[in-house]
This record gives sequence, structure tokens and C-alpha cells, in this order.
Amino acid sequence: MSGVTAPAARLRAGAGGPAGIGDVLALTGRHLRHLRRTPEKLIAVALTPVAMVVILGYLFASVITIKDSGGVEYHDYVMAGVFAQIGLTCVGITALGVASDLGKGLIDRFRSLPMARSSVLVSHTAADLVPAAISMVAVAGIGLLVGWRTDAGVLSVAGGFALLLAFAYAMLWLGALLGMVLRNMEAINGISALTLVILSFMSNSFMPLSGLPGWLRTVVEWNPVSSVSEACRVLWGNAPAAAGGGSLPMEHPVLVSVITVAALIAVLIPVALRTFRTAAAR
Repeated sequence: MSGVTAPAARLRAGAGGPAGIGDVLALTGRHLRHLRRTPEKLIAVALTPVAMVVILGYLFASVITIKDSGGVEYHDYVMAGVFAQIGLTCVGITALGVASDLGKGLIDRFRSLPMARSSVLVSHTAADLVPAAISMVAVAGIGLLVGWRTDAGVLSVAGGFALLLAFAYAMLWLGALLGMVLRNMEAINGISALTLVILSFMSNSFMPLSGLPGWLRTVVEWNPVSSVSEACRVLWGNAPAAAGGGSLPMEHPVLVSVITVAALIAVLIPVALRTFRTAAAR
């Protein structure tokens, strides 16, 4: 810590000020350069959603119809759920990255530098949001090829994608927390895969909720993935005429999803940063 006084080092160990912003930008650039050398990380985020678009939006669209859809085709309905799935995929990607950095002692080297400690996780999640955004572009392109179209204005469509990015960012912080708590690569792979499957299929991502029994329908409706998916359908003009059904998340999906995503970010970030202080010291 040559040339840095103890008070200055403590200041930079905090989470605010121009020094902290500079640390975040420097570490984010490092992560993005690493991403360029390891494109398989981008492939890992995009592979499952792209496959779902092809399988559900193209192969199954001809045999699956939505009851009382109001003219909405299945490939239009399913796209919002596939986009939401990108956020769930981010959980495992970030968890593995954080656990790997902890295991290699990279976090300890960062802690020895006069830098804001929060910048380590902030830069990790910021950099991992880039593959998520690129994956959304790729999924959108494949969706357009299989016939997906929006029926809304530019601002409304952009609002849907902004909501998806915010949801993905919340999931990145969940992944960072998971990586610090578990650390074991096999355990992370298992938990993240289970999270992806349960939250995807226990939602309205791929099928409407009309055929579910009452208790299960309530659980699925309050799944954040359901409200985010339904909000995107509403914003993009892809929502079936029979959507809703009386529950708050389905009657007001945009409002509920915005509040839910904001709450997740507000809770996960401080919890992850607090966990980081103890995890890095172990």
C-alpha cells in the first residue's frame, strides 16, 4: 500500500466516491477483456434460451394453441418466458465466477489493494450483464426468424427489455451470493440448474395458468418469473385476451414486476456485500 495513507485506504475500502467508481470501471474492464478471451461464457448464457426458442417457438408452435388467445400465437406468447429464462441462467454463471475467484485467491489480492471492496462484486455483476444483454439480442433475432412480432410502440417494447435487464441484474446478485455461500463448483451447478428448472416451469413462461389447480396457480402467479414474463407480454402486445384471472400479479403484471425486481435488488445487493466481507476473509 505504498504511497497510500491509512485514512485514504480506509476511504477507498468504502463503497462511494469517485475512487470507488474508478475501481468499478477498472475491474469491469478486466472482466470484459476476460470475456473476450473466453466466449464460452456467452455461449453458456445464450444456449438454453436459443434452444427453447427453436424447440418451443418453432417446432411446437404448430401443435400448441392458447385457449382464448385473442389472436396471439404460441411463438409470440413463449418469447417473454424465454427472455426471462436468460436472467435465471445468469445465476449459475455469476456464482461460478465468484466462487472461482475466491478459490484462486484473486479476491484476497484485490483486498490487499487500496480499492473499494464493494467494487469487486459490483464490477462482476456489471460485466456479467453484458453477456445477458447480448444473449437477449441473439434470442430476439432467432425469435424474429421463427415469426415472433411485437404489437406495441417503441417505448413500450424498450420498457419490456429494460425490465428484463433489471431482472437479470437481480439474478446476477443472487448468483454472487450463491457463489460465496456454496463455493463448491458441483454444488453451484446443481443448485443453479435446479433454480432454472423450477422457476422456469413453475411459472407462466411457456404455458398459460388456466389449467392449474387453485393452490398451485397461486404459487405460480406469485413467482417473479411469471409477473416479469406477463409484464413483457403486456408491454409488447403479446398478452392473450384471457390473461389475468383476478390475481394481483396477473392483473397488474407491470407494476408488480417492477416492485418485485426493485425489492430483489434492494435486498440482494446489501446482503451479498455483507456476505462478501466474511467470505473473502475465510
